[in-house]
Amino acid sequence: MPAAKYTPEQRAEALDLYRTDGPTAVEKKLGIPKGTVTRWAKETGVETVSVSTTRAGTEAASVYAKARRQELATLLLEDAHRLRKQLWEPAVVHAFGGKDNTYEEHELGEPTFADKKNIISAVSTAVTSVTRLGDYDKSAADTSSGAVSVIDKLMAGFASAYEAGK
Repeated sequence: MPAAKYTPEQRAEALDLYRTDGPTAVEKKLGIPKGTVTRWAKETGVETVSVSTTRAGTEAASVYAKARRQELATLLLEDAHRLRKQLWEPAVVHAFGGKDNTYEEHELGEPTFADKKNIISAVSTAVTSVTRLGDYDKSAADTSSGAVSVIDKLMAGFASAYEAGK
């Protein structure tokens, strides 16, 4: 049926049903084609509950994940500071050995060169991880607005293909 044959009341009823139950329910209950009601919804900015709920859930999960990454970055920086401080603190070296496999330990004024090298490597890894976490959030912020439009374009393409196939 052409869209002009539907009354404003039928259109409003269809959009209300679309909002709560989706286009298939509109077609089954009111006999208005899914493509027609989907077009009306797009024209008026009406979304189904599942779309708006999914979008809100995705946004909430994204905010939560960003907060967790920031928390992790803070903790990694604290770890890096504690590790770096060990470069200049007294260190205990130990070993098991000898024919009786005895334990020996000695305190040095600071870690050995090899231990300092390992400490610096661990500090570098932590700082690099913090930098990458920050870069991830920057790139995500740059592309997040584009993600919704890609989904909207995809859905519009499906609706167009459906209309063409009727």
